[in-house]
Amino acid sequence: MPVVSRFFGIVIVFHWEDHVPPHFHANYGGDEALIEIRTGAVVRGSLPRRVLALVEEWRAERVKELLDDWECARLRKPLSYIAPLE
Repeated sequence: MPVVSRFFGIVIVFHWEDHVPPHFHANYGGDEALIEIRTGAVVRGSLPRRVLALVEEWRAERVKELLDDWECARLRKPLSYIAPLE
């Protein structure tokens, strides 16, 4: 599972050939959530409220990059690193 970004202890990953809707996995400590790229909805799992707010801020600024990496992951092409939240 390729890591595409890291910030504030949060690790953002994609899984090769993952299911739709387009989403990414956000890991923090022992918690994980699957986040829909276009809407920011939590598909499965959970994160602490403050962490989820940071992930949402990051996602909202990078939707196009995330969708591009989603397509690359589905095709098993190399993914681009996405700038972290600063």
